[in-house]
Amino acid sequence: MPELPEVEALAGYLRERAVGRRVERFEVAAISALKTYDPPPSAVAGRTVTGAGRHGKFLDVQFGEDLRLVVHLARAGWLHYREAFPSATPLRPGKGPIAVRVRLDDGSGFDLTEAGTQKKLAAYLVSEPGQVPGVAKLGPDALAADLPTFVERLRSRRGQVKGVLTDQAVLSGVGNAYSDEILHAARLSPFAITDRLTDEQLAGLHVATRAVLGDAVSRSSGQRAAELKGEKRSGLKVHARAGLPCPVCGDTVREVSFADSSLQYCPTCQTGGKPLADRRLSRLVR
Repeated sequence: MPELPEVEALAGYLRERAVGRRVERFEVAAISALKTYDPPPSAVAGRTVTGAGRHGKFLDVQFGEDLRLVVHLARAGWLHYREAFPSATPLRPGKGPIAVRVRLDDGSGFDLTEAGTQKKLAAYLVSEPGQVPGVAKLGPDALAADLPTFVERLRSRRGQVKGVLTDQAVLSGVGNAYSDEILHAARLSPFAITDRLTDEQLAGLHVATRAVLGDAVSRSSGQRAAELKGEKRSGLKVHARAGLPCPVCGDTVREVSFADSSLQYCPTCQTGGKPLADRRLSRLVR
């Protein structure tokens, strides 16, 4: 799933490449992906791309002063920028990976695509980002939150720190991958309970959050959309590295699997050398 650093990089790439271009056509191939009906997709044609930004993990593309395309890429969504499209023929609704296509006046443009069978990519045409329910519920930006805000938000929700850190209503922008990386950097168990964390631990978690996200944003900045996934993988120390040695201590990175996700961690760095067997056993190593 694209998280704060990748969405920030995608927005930056659109600012560099698409801002100032006029939209020739706005095509919707996956009707279920477009969650709004007023204004209609036809309202985008003829408008100029005037900016691009993000709200947490939501991408925000601006067309003039009063129209925005706000997108949540979900787990398997992505943005592909095209210097030229293979055909001028309009897209037809179907079962392919393309959900939305934006054609620009210089022949370039971008596709919003989604792989797999679970189609959860969500696109909204709105006049203000706050009209998107997910954006309206977002907590403070995880990279921008100062220490008092960060501590207040983490202590506002009692639970396992991994889940609280990825709760977009608490702090926005952190997902499964970077939460693993942040907790590894902070030397905290993913199952530590937030209201049991000391002031020192929370301060260390804040430092780790800013460092991990800041480094990822720096590495992703200027990268083409097609290169971002590889750049993300190259910077990971524990996430998606189960069975490999921890680059900090050399211990074997372990994994805890859930119904539809998993987390990775280093026992030596994070849990006093004790492996996390599952959620029922996690109480033993907090």
